[in-house]
Amino acid sequence: MSKRRDGGHAAKGPSQRQLRVGEEIRHILADIFRRGEFRDPELMDLNVTVSEVRISPDLKNATAFVMPLGGSKPELVAALNRASAFLRTQVAHEMRLPYAPRLSFQLDTSFDYAEKIDRILHDPHVARDMTGIVNTGNDAEEDEEEGGDQNHGA
Repeated sequence: MSKRRDGGHAAKGPSQRQLRVGEEIRHILADIFRRGEFRDPELMDLNVTVSEVRISPDLKNATAFVMPLGGSKPELVAALNRASAFLRTQVAHEMRLPYAPRLSFQLDTSFDYAEKIDRILHDPHVARDMTGIVNTGNDAEEDEEEGGDQNHGA
């Protein structure tokens, strides 16, 4: 019998504690951004969504995924990373942890990815392959005809 390298356990996702702490940091950051107490001119009129905060298993590092409202602004992430020490202090005042996690910020691309997948799924060629028939735009009429034929046979 051979031993597995991972101690016999399959790869796991984040622990409940990581999820709970990450969600708490997300709420605190959203509140800080809502208040807008920044000295950096690039962050003064900040309208940003914090979609997720992932935290390391030791709770010492956190990555916040942000998306600016009204479009993508690459300079926003750089400005937030410059302000990370200030934000870390603000988070530390709001949370009861032995130490405040180091914060880093990344642009959340999941919205763009979801939009891309949605576009692909609604492409006529893909829709045809998924349903097995060519989408002619008369789906309601075809459904009525099919339903009517089934009722006559009953």
